[in-house]
Amino acid sequence: MNKRKIVNDPVFGFITIPCDLIYDLMQHPMVHRLTRIKQLGLTCYVYPGAQHTRFQHSLGALFLMTEAIKTLQNKGNDITPEEAEAVYAAIFLHDVGHGPFSHTLEDFFYKDISHEDIGISIIEKLNEELGGKLSLTISILKNTYHKKFLHELVSGQLDMDRLDYLRRDSFFTGVSEGNIGSARIIKMLNIKDGKLVVEAKGIYSIENFLMSRRLMYWQVYLHKTAFAAELMLCKTLERARYLVQKGENIFASDNLMYFLKNQPDRVTTENLSIFTTLDDTDIWVSMKAWANHSDKVLSALSSGIINRNIFKLEISNDPIKDEDLNNKLQEIQMKWNLSREDAEFLIAQKMVSNHLYSRGEMGIDILYGDGSTKSISQASDMFNLDLLSKKVSKFYFCYVRGL
Repeated sequence: MNKRKIVNDPVFGFITIPCDLIYDLMQHPMVHRLTRIKQLGLTCYVYPGAQHTRFQHSLGALFLMTEAIKTLQNKGNDITPEEAEAVYAAIFLHDVGHGPFSHTLEDFFYKDISHEDIGISIIEKLNEELGGKLSLTISILKNTYHKKFLHELVSGQLDMDRLDYLRRDSFFTGVSEGNIGSARIIKMLNIKDGKLVVEAKGIYSIENFLMSRRLMYWQVYLHKTAFAAELMLCKTLERARYLVQKGENIFASDNLMYFLKNQPDRVTTENLSIFTTLDDTDIWVSMKAWANHSDKVLSALSSGIINRNIFKLEISNDPIKDEDLNNKLQEIQMKWNLSREDAEFLIAQKMVSNHLYSRGEMGIDILYGDGSTKSISQASDMFNLDLLSKKVSKFYFCYVRGL
């Protein structure tokens, strides 16, 4: 069977599956479920075109990785066919640990376990099924392989993950600021002393990349309306878990019910097999049933998400004062005739932060013609290190409408 299939992608055009291993992974149920998980969660409430999936993003990142490996090999860098296949699998599987609604519910299913760690557990299980074909992939993802630049291509400050999601999310939301020159950046990549670098001719493309990422975070990923909807979704699931653990009878698929009753603090074979059957559909179907539940808090939250009657949100540069929080809770208690404990499900607050660039060993370095390198913060006449690494924080406070 010919497994070198061609996939038509709306962002990059025709994508050729580079090897049999990737085709086999595409067919696996644990991976294919990413077709049922949206890349941007509830951002479609603001940008209706944002309906693309984690699977589409994984394919796009795979395409960019094949282009990056070709570029590096053509410049004389030693990358074996086995290493190329392993890094293709690494980027294709980098998001396989995401659950329903991606980052929004990342802290709901497992306690203090990131989607990256869940992903490693899934890939280790796939590795067993495939007879060890993903062993090198796991080493690259864990950054234990001696060629560190392979890990940088998957998870660095200029990785193929970021290059795809900026282009893809820009395309589907219609926010033009994210439309970076990914092809130009990839053509400028090289290796110096075992580290991924960008040739000096590409410095302006890197500056554009960094600014685009910053703008996309505040305009798309942390947009106040989408963020309010996502906080409301979190509160909805928290309320459902609260009711289940009190012994209330609510509708949920068997697999979702497992995580309503439990929040594991480690990944096991049992809970992982349950987790990898979940997708956005489990949550939507449950909320449609919860909208008619006798518990008025769960009903209001669920129907609010479904009908886009989402939390009202206020943004501040400072945390909300305890007095203001208590006043709002009392207002909700009186209007809804609720206890304080129940009223707390109709209110949410969170601090969000973003910064343009992170200092550290995987920073972006610029390679000059004489073989010397400089950090982008030193090489760019547009940025300085303080500006690049400064963290901008905002405080989001939201509550049920109609008060």
